[in-house]
Amino acid sequence: MAERLGELLIKAGLVTQKQIEDALQLQKTNGGKLGYNLVKLGHVKEEDITSLLSEQYGVPAIHLEHFEIDESILKHIPSDVAQKYLLIPIERTGATLTVAMADPSNVFALDDVRFITGYQVEPVVAAEASIREAISKYYGSSHDIQLKEVMDEFTKQEVADLEVEDDEGEISAEDMEAASQEAPVVKLCNLVLTDSVRKGASDIHIEPYEKELRVRLRIDGVLYEMLKPPMKLKEAIASRMKILAKLDIAEKRLPQDGRIKMRMKLDNKTKEIDYRVSTVPTLYGEKIVLRLLDKEGLKLDLTKLGFEPESMEKFERAILKPYGMVLVTGPTGSGKTNTLYSAVGRLNTPETNIMTAEDPVEFSITGCNQVQMKEAIGLNFASALRAFLRQDPNIILVGEIRDFETAEIAVKAALTGHMVLSTLHTNDAPSTISRLMNMGIEPFLVATSVHLIQAQRLVRRVCKECREEVKMPKKALLDLGFREDEVESVTIFKGRGCPVCNNTGCKGRTALMEVMEMTDQLREMVLMGANAVELKRQALEDGMVTLRRSGLIKIAAGTCPVEEVVRETVN
Repeated sequence: MAERLGELLIKAGLVTQKQIEDALQLQKTNGGKLGYNLVKLGHVKEEDITSLLSEQYGVPAIHLEHFEIDESILKHIPSDVAQKYLLIPIERTGATLTVAMADPSNVFALDDVRFITGYQVEPVVAAEASIREAISKYYGSSHDIQLKEVMDEFTKQEVADLEVEDDEGEISAEDMEAASQEAPVVKLCNLVLTDSVRKGASDIHIEPYEKELRVRLRIDGVLYEMLKPPMKLKEAIASRMKILAKLDIAEKRLPQDGRIKMRMKLDNKTKEIDYRVSTVPTLYGEKIVLRLLDKEGLKLDLTKLGFEPESMEKFERAILKPYGMVLVTGPTGSGKTNTLYSAVGRLNTPETNIMTAEDPVEFSITGCNQVQMKEAIGLNFASALRAFLRQDPNIILVGEIRDFETAEIAVKAALTGHMVLSTLHTNDAPSTISRLMNMGIEPFLVATSVHLIQAQRLVRRVCKECREEVKMPKKALLDLGFREDEVESVTIFKGRGCPVCNNTGCKGRTALMEVMEMTDQLREMVLMGANAVELKRQALEDGMVTLRRSGLIKIAAGTCPVEEVVRETVN
């Protein structure tokens, strides 16, 4: 089929022999049919291939995106058959089943479908990418298919042992533990945990409501619904997750925190994943959130975080100083920990003594002395910092400055010959100065101890596989913040949506960085009691790249879509 299609395309003048060879090379690496790989490389359009196949085999060509397939039709062909032969049923008329196929010449596929369904099969040809997308949409990915089959199994079994779950007073811890250990529940929980890794999720949300139980995954900062298990399994799933995290399964009235460490084999590769588990009692049961900590996903290379060249230079200059304070600010989930770990990775040499106080310790870094905070026994950031100062440190990392006591000790450490790295929750870099002074730190201490403040946000990247140029009015670009001289030359890109990015148009994330270096002018203004607006004005004069400007640079480079930058920054 590959050679015949290639010959047809060359005869039609749609591709060259070199392009065929490129596609065959890609086919060896990624699999798929020749046509699919030619489209992926951009050598030919899907429409041209389907038209050619339609003409060759004498069957109609269709565009699957124009069809909404009824669930009753899908039941005729099992998901594994659809995946194996790259086909999908689209309609039934009497005893005839119309099936969209990537290769309508595959007689084995046609015979199998006739045997399974008992219908006469009328093939039509559709682009392979469209069929893959339709299978993913209607059946789910291969992993989702397993989940669906497990859910069907649950429904058939009725989960008899959990019938009394409505009357919570009658369920003992032993009953819940026994229910959670049943094979289907264990299998479901394992599938949720492994599927989250496959899909690159950062968080798993298991949420009970009045009439449904919902599982959602946060992928690239956005929540997507994964599945809705039967309500009968609410207690069993919660108990199973709590057992894995070594939490008290009998305690359902108070929040709990735990950790799951798992070693899993995915794609012939063994991965070690940590899940940080948090449970909170809600109106209809316990909500469980699991944060995925994947060591392989941790980037400790400062050059790959999203810094503009001038901001990168300032940041490196500040962290390489022998003493002082560098602060990273931003909301929860903005990548502050990754930035701090990257800074520590840059400074981590045999000659330095690095001490870190974290809550929690997210990743283990060889060469660093990491301390986990335990508020219950009085080990907090302030007490850890006091102990660190007696441990002869060169560099101190404080997970977060939350109160005056921690801020005061951190500032004093920065003034007595130590490099202090920490985080704060503020909206931008200039307002961090006001936040420190509101905590009770004297202006002269802030001015002398702080070397640099960096604010950051995470935004999604444009999918490289399906990005395309879009036109925007000149006024809209000016309103975004582009200068008059930039408007004419800037090119805006947006993801069209494809199977690689799950039809979102975005794949992966990068950071927007606002780096404010404390210059002599800024120090003088801090001593004079200047507010955040005045500090920002001076920082801009000193060459600070704002969060919005960082976003505009990435828009112009085709890295980020406009909507992401607008959502995360202000002009």
